Amino acid sequence: MSTLPQKYSALIKAKAQKFGFQNCGISKAGFLEEDARPLENWLQNHYHGQMQYMENYFDKRLDPTLLVEGSKSVISLSYNYFPEENISGSDTFKISKYAYGQDYHEIIKAILEEMVAELKEEIGDFHCRVFTDSAPVLERSWARKSGIGWVGKNANLITKQSGSFYFLAEIICDLELSEDEPTTDHCGTCRKCIDACPTDAIISEKIIDGSKCISYATIELKNEIPESFKNKMEDWMFGCDICQDVCPWNRFSVPHQQEKFKPNHFLKSYTKKDWQELSQELFSEIFRKSPVKRTKFAGLKRNISFLSE
Repeated sequence: MSTLPQKYSALIKAKAQKFGFQNCGISKAGFLEEDARPLENWLQNHYHGQMQYMENYFDKRLDPTLLVEGSKSVISLSYNYFPEENISGSDTFKISKYAYGQDYHEIIKAILEEMVAELKEEIGDFHCRVFTDSAPVLERSWARKSGIGWVGKNANLITKQSGSFYFLAEIICDLELSEDEPTTDHCGTCRKCIDACPTDAIISEKIIDGSKCISYATIELKNEIPESFKNKMEDWMFGCDICQDVCPWNRFSVPHQQEKFKPNHFLKSYTKKDWQELSQELFSEIFRKSPVKRTKFAGLKRNISFLSE
């Protein structure tokens, strides 16, 4: 048997480390049979709320060979975003840690493209596409399959070494690589995430009713926030970290080293009163390169108003 798959896999993992990725695991590209029924049930139960895009490309979500022609391997990677300081004080509205800095889509995609360019210099040309939360890819399933971590009861991917505060990314390519084995589940009887969720969005282990999730209400939902969220949002104006903050495995999280993920001075100093008086101009300045742009000014004002009532 050729030793090239092992050689290339080792090279890819060394490169991933060099480019700042926490973990790297490899799976054989193909149909995710065990994910088909759960995904179908989740959609049929309308747990995706108004996220209509989740209904699109059902086949491609389950089979990357339909997404990237000729693909043979899925390289899964994780990139730390755990901050050095928690900026959620008692007199401010909260923003999910992943949105403290600049937009991860652009930053991680640029890192992946640079990493692929170096790999091609050493391996020779190969066909691939890079992704980070930007296409119909079941990222957690591939990361789990490749041994990076296990899917916790809050449906986040968790690793023993570093918890769950990281982004997932993929390189789907036509290289023949040696596969990694999945790891085991280490949640045990712990229910901290389920018990801590103020809106009961974790309806059973690993199944989230997205329409009840604070992140969904503050980011994805385009209409008015339902009254069922009243007095349950715990000052979250963009996203929510509750189920991760209470997870015992996140005591192993260490601060990231990515300058572009650090919060700007507005985020560190703004009070509730400042946020309530936010103008369109300031919104554009504060969140110029931020994932918070996604809610637009009107969406963030809606969230702040709902929390202030």
